[in-house]
Formats: sequence, structure tokens, C-alpha cells
Amino acid sequence: MEVKFYDEIEDNKLKYAVIASRYKGQWVYCKHKERDTFEVPGGHREQGETIVECAKRELYEETGAVAFELIQIGVYSVVRGDIETFGMLFFAEISELGKLPDMEIEQISFFDEIPEKLTYPLIQPKLVEKISKTLIK
Repeated sequence: MEVKFYDEIEDNKLKYAVIASRYKGQWVYCKHKERDTFEVPGGHREQGETIVECAKRELYEETGAVAFELIQIGVYSVVRGDIETFGMLFFAEISELGKLPDMEIEQISFFDEIPEKLTYPLIQPKLVEKISKTLIK
């Protein structure tokens, strides 16, 4: 498996939005109800939705964020064998969290560093590292 970064790609190829987020100086990670691991907020783009709309929706659904600054970082892809899927990487500085919607996420947690028990350990650390190098000095 390989993670790649691109300057741009055709919009219709963007299937996911991933939103690495911070709240009060800590990274925000989600724990899905069906897993014992943590993940960066994000998810699949719905039909008719822009990638920015997808990012805003997923950030709210997975964290309860109601006020935030959203910054588009760039296109990433995950290559598995002969298949390459594309997503847009975002960074969000969350200023206000509301109630966590009763959906697929059981809880959110805050970390100074990337947690050890990740749902996608070969992908998400590379995405957070990209944001750290780009934005967080």
C-alpha cells in the first residue's frame, strides 16, 4: 500500500474527504462504534455533494464540530495493487464542539501525538504528517 500526494486531480475522481483536526491544541480522533481503534474524521463523498460540503458534513457527523476553520491541503491517493483511490485532505481548527450526533462514532478523543491504536495505521499518519509539515510550525 502506498500513499501519494498530488497538486490537483479531476473533481469526479475525489471519493473521500479526510479532515485532520485540532481542538484547543490537540489532535481530534474518532472511535467508531464497531471498532477499538482511532481514526481521523472523514468519509465518503455523497452524490451531488462538493468535496468541501463532504468535509464539512463528515467533520460535524464524526466530531460534533459546529464552528471551525477548514483549510484544503490537497489531493491524496491510496494505491493498493492496481487500484488507486483519491481523496481530498483538509485541516480543521475547531473552535466549538456541539453534541456528538448519534450516528456511527462512539466518542471523540484528544491527543498530543498520533495515537498508537489506529484504524488505518499505514495511511493516516502520513496524512497528519503532511499537514504538520504544511501548516503547523
